[in-house]
Amino acid sequence: MEKKIYISCDMEGCAGVTSWEQTHYGQKGYEQALAEMTRETVAAVEACQAAGYAVTVKDGHEDGINLDPALLPAATELIQGWDSSPEEMMAGISADYAGAIQIGCHSPAGSSETPLDHTVEHGWYSWVKLNGELASEFAFNSLCAAQYGVPSLFMSGDAGICRRAEEFCPGIVTCATKRGVGSATVNKSPQEVASAIKTGIKQALAAPGPLPLLKDEYLLEFCFSSAGRARAASFYPGAERSGERIVRYRAKSIKELLTAKMFMTEI
Repeated sequence: MEKKIYISCDMEGCAGVTSWEQTHYGQKGYEQALAEMTRETVAAVEACQAAGYAVTVKDGHEDGINLDPALLPAATELIQGWDSSPEEMMAGISADYAGAIQIGCHSPAGSSETPLDHTVEHGWYSWVKLNGELASEFAFNSLCAAQYGVPSLFMSGDAGICRRAEEFCPGIVTCATKRGVGSATVNKSPQEVASAIKTGIKQALAAPGPLPLLKDEYLLEFCFSSAGRARAASFYPGAERSGERIVRYRAKSIKELLTAKMFMTEI
């Protein structure tokens, strides 16, 4: 059977990306940010292919149509857009993959480790929590992979999410692209980051880490920024209000957790 690796990529955690303007198509700095997202993704693909793996890449930023297929290494499978499933940034993941890699990750909404902190959608929430801890997109994505028995092997992003990933998935290899200081970022050079991604993935593939610690129950909590969104989410079956703008839901499985997140956030 062909050996395969799944790569999900985002933009906010890439080196040199500091402002929200840079992350939106057509605005100041977007082309620069896209070039860096592409550079870091290419480095990850090349490292996997050099180790003998076929690679699937999911473009996971905004509308999911950012990466130019022509700029990716030959034989790369690219998933663009959104497949309207709870898997979202991990669309198409399955037990056929030997491991998952996430590129361009960022710290979660409610944290102070990057000026681009958010979870799922910027501006919709003050924070999202999973079992009482601030929840990142990385956490949801790694659980999505884990339900198929696929370990999260490597992740790159800001220093804050690297620390959180190492706590959530002991044994994962990480690469910090930058660190946040207030509304600023202190960035490594693109060349250094690309080299570190290749080195880190080579290390991760040689000695894959375990799956994240799975739970019997997941408590999902959203602190919405608007009363309207909180009210709408509270009508999801099993959801309950626990504050003026806080809605929570208890899931018995990862699939149930991700499905509730999809519908409660309208994403």
